[in-house]
Amino acid sequence: MPFVFNSAHSGRDYPQRFLDMTRLDNLSIRQSEDAYVDELFERAPHMGALMLRAHFPRAYLDVNREPYELDPKMFHEPLAPNYNTASPRVAAGLGTIAKIVAERKPIYREKLSHDDAMMRIEGIYKPYHNTLQTLLTQTLNRFGVGVLIDCHSMPNLDKSGNANAPDIVLGDRHGSACHPILVELTDTLFTTAGLKVARNRPYAGGFVTKAYGQPHNNIHALQIEIGRHLYMNEVTLEKSENFAAIQTILQKLIALYARLDLNELLDQKLAAE
Repeated sequence: MPFVFNSAHSGRDYPQRFLDMTRLDNLSIRQSEDAYVDELFERAPHMGALMLRAHFPRAYLDVNREPYELDPKMFHEPLAPNYNTASPRVAAGLGTIAKIVAERKPIYREKLSHDDAMMRIEGIYKPYHNTLQTLLTQTLNRFGVGVLIDCHSMPNLDKSGNANAPDIVLGDRHGSACHPILVELTDTLFTTAGLKVARNRPYAGGFVTKAYGQPHNNIHALQIEIGRHLYMNEVTLEKSENFAAIQTILQKLIALYARLDLNELLDQKLAAE
């Protein structure tokens, strides 16, 4: 399959040094995890796709951000002027190195050093993206087309009593990151399974979807956000009895992708030439 599945926020190996730096307990620090998303999609490699997953946690380093999207207030030293210090993600406390976890709980006891940030960015962030780019390039060279499925989870959007809140949100950067047929196929499968699907709201796709989705170069990227309430307890982070059912739905989705005619995804202008 010309598909690469990416689970960048499901890592749960917390370095002890990092835990010593945080003011949060071992459960609170995990609130930003896309817990078990890698397991939900774990059949992808067995069905012919590639899969990249993070072992490091999102609270430690977020690779779905620009490499230098940092909050200057978090560091002892001043940051270089070319760093992106004024993005909405930084303002929300969710930059490349996050300031908070869910529910706006501060992570760190003290300010960090610039060297600490560089250790994470040079040692983990850049190798991760180099690997992801390599997988996509290899896929493109082999099949003539490549598809990145960026796999995420989201908090329950129905907490305020909104009966129309989606269970699934598909993000294609408002049509710019992938061929419409991918969105239609994905939407139809989830809807047929009885799930409520929204597109691009409130999640249109993050840095990964934006950076790698290049339909004009026959590389497509689609972000899938799965409501955590579907498969786990959002407070205790334990899997629910519905976990296997959601896993089965995602296996059907992967099987659907496997049957897709690759010619449907080729850039029409290039195909005509």
